[in-house]
Amino acid sequence: MNNIFMVSLVALIISLFLTPVMIKFAYLVGAIDIPKDERRVHKKPIALLGGVSIYIAFLLGMIIKEGVITTGEIGVIIGGTIIIIGGVWDDLKPLKPWGKIFFQLSAALVLIGFNVKINVITNPFSGTIPYLDIGLLGIPFTIIWVVGITNAFNFIDGLDGLSAGVGFISSVTLLIIAIINGRYDAALVTAVLSGALLGIIPYNFYPASIFIGDAGAQFIGFILAAASIMGAIKSAATFAVAIPILALGLPIYDTLFAIIRRKINGRPVSEADKGHLHHRLLDTGRSQRKVVLLLYMFSCILGGFSILAMSLSNRRAYFLAACIVSFIFLICFKLGVFEKENKKK
Repeated sequence: MNNIFMVSLVALIISLFLTPVMIKFAYLVGAIDIPKDERRVHKKPIALLGGVSIYIAFLLGMIIKEGVITTGEIGVIIGGTIIIIGGVWDDLKPLKPWGKIFFQLSAALVLIGFNVKINVITNPFSGTIPYLDIGLLGIPFTIIWVVGITNAFNFIDGLDGLSAGVGFISSVTLLIIAIINGRYDAALVTAVLSGALLGIIPYNFYPASIFIGDAGAQFIGFILAAASIMGAIKSAATFAVAIPILALGLPIYDTLFAIIRRKINGRPVSEADKGHLHHRLLDTGRSQRKVVLLLYMFSCILGGFSILAMSLSNRRAYFLAACIVSFIFLICFKLGVFEKENKKK
């Protein structure tokens, strides 16, 4: 247990002191986000490559841990490296949607190759058969989960500090769950990630001096997707679906509602817009700082519910998740999340 908190502290220190260096490096090489369209909330050029700081802090934290690096941890590191390469490429020279998916699929397949995949899920319908062995279906389920969560964190990365802060809250939540379940591998991964994220938040929070970019947001989503497979479980091989759906709730729901909104309005799912929850909250007149803090609080509440769900039966855990999703749906409907952008103008 001491090792877990030690590597988290190391990742925090590395991230904290490396980020200012990365800011200077970003300006030196021209890795700058210049506001060119109305979707961007910031008004002046901001350094990119914050995701590289997170990655280096995470990588070093994983390497210096005590003991042998496990097969699953190797898969997470290699997969995360693939995500960072694709993300940095996208930050410097935007990729087509299929290009992003290529890197994400490659990273997901690496996880599966290193045996980080969904094999058994909790059964929401039967008390006599609590678990369902999904066999080979675990491969597509794992790919969908990893690619989905990776993109979800990228989708919410629209305000200073939002994706990094929500990622920190989610990683701490999964860390607590992993510790309760006795899953050391997942606890280690989430502890290192939480340290790396906490170190960059002072520079990424409003007004940001560096952005984490697509590289950082996708890396956060990928690591949390992998960690949830490794640790959001009730036994060594069972994926308790309701728990990570709550722990990673904000990016999951925002992405789901974005897909629904774009389909309703006849727009491509991959097309960016200003209809996300954080955009709608800004439309209510709240400042960027207040919106981010409000969404932090929302993520903390969802994290608390995910921990609570561990003590419930499978059926009750799924019911809790369904109730929360329905409640969030109503709030988002009231805020106009499903409407066209110009209806709020």
